[in-house]
Amino acid sequence: MLPPVDQAHLESLAPDNKISIDGGMICIVIPSFSLPTGFTLLSADLLLRLSPGYPDVPPDMWWFCPAVQRIDGQLIAATQLMEHHLGRTWQRWSRHLNPSQWRPGVDSVESYLALVRKDLATASGRLAA
Repeated sequence: MLPPVDQAHLESLAPDNKISIDGGMICIVIPSFSLPTGFTLLSADLLLRLSPGYPDVPPDMWWFCPAVQRIDGQLIAATQLMEHHLGRTWQRWSRHLNPSQWRPGVDSVESYLALVRKDLATASGRLAA
């Protein structure tokens, strides 16, 4: 389902990751994904839903279960919608890449997770938006 480079990265990052198909999308669940300080949780399960055209089609959005909130109670933009996938309720982080942010043949799950981490740092209040 995934290119070998993605499978290898996921295996090294989270050997207990789960890959499945749901609604025609490739779903990757990374259990206990570490969150930066500034959130009410230390970790949460992360869901990536990849289009069947991946890796030529970029990923779009990500989801957390349980929902991630800031310690100071400040709302995180575009995270208020809850969705049901894989029999669970997930908090959708509505994030979309600009066309130049995804380079087919170069970018991968690893580079996408770097964007997730950067956005988490910003959302936690640690980095300026």
